[in-house]
Amino acid sequence: MIQEEVLRTLKQVYGYDSFRKGQSDIIAGVLEGKDTLAILPTGGGKSICYQLPALLLPGTTIVVSPLISLMKDQVDALNRLGVSAAYLNSSLSAESYREVVRQTAQGVYKLLYVAPERLDSTMFDSLSSQMHIPLIAIDEAHCVSQWGHDFRPSYRQLAGWIGRLENRPPVAAFTATATPEVSEDIAAMLGLRKPNIFVTGFARTNLTLSVVTGTDKRKFLRDFVTQRPDQSGIVYTATRKEAEEVSEDLMKLGIATGKYHGGLNDGERGDAQEKFRFDEYRVMVATNAFGMGIDKPNVRYVIHWQMPGDVESYYQEAGRAGRDGEESDCVLLFEPQDVQVQRFLIDRSTTDPERKSIQLNKLYTMMHYSRSEKCLLQYIVRYFGEADVPECGKCSNCLDQSAMIDTTEDARKALSCVGRMKGRFGISLAAKVLKGSREKRILEFGLDRLSTYGLMRSWAEKEITDLLYYLVAEGYLRISEGEYPTVSLTAEALPVLEGKLTVHRRQSSAAKRRETAGTNVSAANTPLFEALREWRRVTAARESVPPFMLFFDAALREIADRQPITTEQLLGVKGVGEAKARKYGSDVIAIVREFKEGASSGASSFSNGDSSPQPTAVVQVSKVAAEPKVQVLVSHEDAAELAELESLPSHMQTLTLIGRGKSLADIAGMRGMSRVTIENHLLRCAQEGEELEWAMFIPEQYEALIVETIQQIGSDKLKPIKEALPDDVDYFAIKAVMVKHRLTPSYE
Repeated sequence: MIQEEVLRTLKQVYGYDSFRKGQSDIIAGVLEGKDTLAILPTGGGKSICYQLPALLLPGTTIVVSPLISLMKDQVDALNRLGVSAAYLNSSLSAESYREVVRQTAQGVYKLLYVAPERLDSTMFDSLSSQMHIPLIAIDEAHCVSQWGHDFRPSYRQLAGWIGRLENRPPVAAFTATATPEVSEDIAAMLGLRKPNIFVTGFARTNLTLSVVTGTDKRKFLRDFVTQRPDQSGIVYTATRKEAEEVSEDLMKLGIATGKYHGGLNDGERGDAQEKFRFDEYRVMVATNAFGMGIDKPNVRYVIHWQMPGDVESYYQEAGRAGRDGEESDCVLLFEPQDVQVQRFLIDRSTTDPERKSIQLNKLYTMMHYSRSEKCLLQYIVRYFGEADVPECGKCSNCLDQSAMIDTTEDARKALSCVGRMKGRFGISLAAKVLKGSREKRILEFGLDRLSTYGLMRSWAEKEITDLLYYLVAEGYLRISEGEYPTVSLTAEALPVLEGKLTVHRRQSSAAKRRETAGTNVSAANTPLFEALREWRRVTAARESVPPFMLFFDAALREIADRQPITTEQLLGVKGVGEAKARKYGSDVIAIVREFKEGASSGASSFSNGDSSPQPTAVVQVSKVAAEPKVQVLVSHEDAAELAELESLPSHMQTLTLIGRGKSLADIAGMRGMSRVTIENHLLRCAQEGEELEWAMFIPEQYEALIVETIQQIGSDKLKPIKEALPDDVDYFAIKAVMVKHRLTPSYE
């Protein structure tokens, strides 16, 4: 009889004929008065599991919820279904708050959503004593766990509040993302009594997961969105600034785009949310606060502009796609520097060492996902404790047809090096040792005397780092916990080192280039490549910058290979962004077109009988640039080093060069930048959580004096501080002290 009433209510209120996996059993247990812990994936229908019992039970069910947007969305949805529901949180005016309290006391509502902070107030204690509460539902229950990804101290009050109720009702806790460890912690921290525990499975088989790296993200996003003109999507960014920039970029394409982040007021966020829900906005660009509890079924894709800080957040956000069960895409645009961004955000979010350690460990797990070569869906569900799930067959790794190559010898070199470093150092330093770096720290620790020093000198440092992370993901290496993780061998590494086990890996593009170097005909030394190099030389001379500042050789080789004749095609070349295309595109395309026209006619203007290329476009530029103002000379070694660092952000390139023993003056000369720019790069690195050797820039004997002077004068203007200090204290030392001691907000 109860089952018939449940199904009838499901159809009448929600319009469904049947339940999703696990919902029926969860509801049955709740209606029997059992404490419950239910873990269902995002889009798995958690809210029905407590809303439907609330409709059938006498009295008012209290729903504890962490976000205002989540409460508002669910209450609005219930009201539209004809269910009387309300919420109590800080968004209400005093008058509205009192009215909700009054109607709650009169038994008007079937569900009352409450922020956890409200439960300990005197007013709520008085209200709850007047209510008949048949059920307490706790949404986003992972927030109660110190081991969860979104721990909220206010959730720790729940067990105490529940225990003080005169007649303790059943408690049902719900979450989408909880590892076995977090599940145990939830049950303990909430004081659940012999709970029914339901885990319905984490595999969302309608989602296609992809990790994309080494791409022009703006171009990728534009192409992706424009190819889906009738689909709704969410783009998640890590910062408000990125949300603003990405949304503006899409709006320029004429795409109806909204934005949602903490810098907007409640009205602006609410308006954006509503317009997205009702398809007035096709794309929402947002920070991670957006989407919790929003039951928009037709989100066809979720794109992460960069890697989130943990697997739980990623899967929860990605899971907002395809809530209707239809096929949907989840794309993570990953770059190695994402890790530094997330470390910076972790440092800002907490000062508790234990909490910081937990978050950092979660960050490293998310990084391993981003670098994994295994099935991405398998990786996620195993993280949540679910075994024996088959490969999805459609994620970016499953579809990767790259050949598996025997990389045992390279793995043995890397493992041997880590073993000789005795677990005292991190992956970055291990990669530098294998590369043969002359960085100061390596020399100080005597790591240049290891037998493995320089064994992979021909590799780019990034490739070595990628190999080391691959060995971590495969279980041959482990990364320690804590803020400064070190890398060491696992027991699985021994058979590899002893030659008893082989290691196979998908062949990377870099490995392919190394294998084919010297065996294939390259674009280098072809007439088009040489013509492009000559144009670059002349143009760089006119602009008084080193040639590599325009394009690296790799970019010119790719241009010579691809022969782009439109701006869009040129933007597809690695290392060619919008700014370069806008500034130099017409010249480059003119050279390519002339080459192609000459080739098709059999009489190319790139050859007039001698061996030197003489394209018309270059000759015309040469007349303008006959007497350049300044010629910046860069050695081949420096140019090669800069090319190696091209994928890093500009400020991180500077930090890397400092670590390799370059002076500020050296780096300024190499990069064609002012010394002040180079100095500000280092200050930015420090603010993002990178380690600096402050003694290189701050005179030790004056540091305390500089701090005292700044505190006395203030940090608004540097000149009065400089004038109050000894002459040999320069401006950079003052700014460095401000950043080191956090006496100023930022230096850009």
